[in-house]
Amino acid sequence: MNPSIDIASALDRGNSDVVLIVDDVPDNLSVLHDALDESGYTVLIATSGEAALKRALQALPDVVLLDAMMPGMDGFEVARRLKAQAETAHIPIIFMTGLTETEHLVAALECGAVDYVTKPIKPKEVLARMGVHLAGARERRQTRNALDAFGYATITVRASDGALLWQTPLARELLLRYCGTQAPETPQEVVAWLQQCLSRLDQPGEPPRLTLERGAARLGFRLHQQIGDVDAQGDWLIVMREVSDTAVIEAIGLSFKLTPKEAEVLYWVVKGKTNKDIGDILGSSPMTVKKHLERVFVKLGVETRTAAAGMAMGRIRLLQPQFEI
Repeated sequence: MNPSIDIASALDRGNSDVVLIVDDVPDNLSVLHDALDESGYTVLIATSGEAALKRALQALPDVVLLDAMMPGMDGFEVARRLKAQAETAHIPIIFMTGLTETEHLVAALECGAVDYVTKPIKPKEVLARMGVHLAGARERRQTRNALDAFGYATITVRASDGALLWQTPLARELLLRYCGTQAPETPQEVVAWLQQCLSRLDQPGEPPRLTLERGAARLGFRLHQQIGDVDAQGDWLIVMREVSDTAVIEAIGLSFKLTPKEAEVLYWVVKGKTNKDIGDILGSSPMTVKKHLERVFVKLGVETRTAAAGMAMGRIRLLQPQFEI
C-alpha cells in the first residue's frame, strides 16, 4: 500500500490547509512554524531536500515553502523533482531565498515555483503570498472533486513534453482501463490530440474532441483550459467523460425479444460494422456472427442488414433519444 495514502488521508484537510516548510536553518523553521500554526495551518517540516521529497509524497501538502540554498540537494532540484512526479506536480511551491539577483529568481520560477519571498523572512508576507495561491489551489481541487462526482474526470497535461501532471481518481481508473497507462505517462493518442488542438488554437470554433472506444463504451476528451503561463505552451486541463451504450443494447434486446448476443450483434450492425468487425469486437468468428444475424432477421421479419439496422434505429430513437451513431 502507498504510504502517501495513509498519511495524506489522516490530515484534517476539511478544517486546515497543510503546509510543508523545507529549510535547514532551525531559526527559520521555528519562526515560520509558530506563525503558521497560530494562523490555523497544519505544519510539516523537512530539513533537507531528500526529506522534503519523501514528506511531500507521503503527505501531499497543499503548499510547499522551499528554501533555495541548502547543503546537498538545493531547493531548485527539489522543485524540479516535485514537478516531475505526477503525485506532487500540482502542489504550489513558494521559494524562500536570500538570492535577489534576477537570474536566481527567474531560475526559481523556471523550475516550477509559483512565487518567492526574500530573506529575512517576514511571516505576514509569507501568509499573504500563501493565501493567494492556496485559494486558487483550493478552488481547483473542489472543482475537480465535483466533476469526478458527476462522472467528468480531469487530467492536467504539460504540453512541452506530454507529461501527465495531475489526475483525479476517476481519471486514473479510466486511463488505466482504456489505455493501460499510468501517470506520469500520458497515452500517446491523447498527446497527439493535444498537439493537434494547440496547433489550431488561433482558428475559430471549438477545438476538436478525441474519442476512444472500448466495446459499447467510449471515452471522450475535451480541451478545457490552459493553466499557468499563457505565453508558453503551458499546462492544459482536459475533461474526460465515459459514455456507455449498454442500456441501448439492453433496450434492443427487450424490444425485439433478442438474446443478449443477438442484441449486441444488431447494435454493431446499426453502428455500420461488418461481420468481421463484429467478430473481432465480440471475440467470435464471422460465421458465428452471421448465424446470430440470421436469427435477428427472422425475429425482426426482415431480409437485409439495412432493413434490420433501420428498424432497430427507429426503435432506439424512441427509447434512447440521446443515442449517437
